[in-house]
Amino acid sequence: QVRLVESGGGLVQAGGSLRLSCIGSGNTQSLNIMGWYRQAPGKERERIATISTGGTINYVDSVKGRFTVSRDNAKNTVYLQMNSLKPEDTAVYICYAKEGSLPRWGQGTQVTVSS
Repeated sequence: QVRLVESGGGLVQAGGSLRLSCIGSGNTQSLNIMGWYRQAPGKERERIATISTGGTINYVDSVKGRFTVSRDNAKNTVYLQMNSLKPEDTAVYICYAKEGSLPRWGQGTQVTVSS
């Protein structure tokens, strides 16, 4: 089974930047899509960016032009560069991957954007 571990969250002022990383371990040869979700208090989990093994990328409209997802297949790692952060981006950011057809989740990392 694939295990996902995130790092890079924290507290930042509005307009600032953060870079999240997520490293996969275990059955990584079965990894295909990787990406990021987020969940704010009282809200549903939201898919914000995904990237396939071949590099096909999708973003939710609210982060287009501000966030960039990338991956290093050799390192089984997916990144999320977040620029021009807004207070409404405050959430727990959760790494996601598909191991074959099965979804896998990280434990999440808190991102807090102060106004």
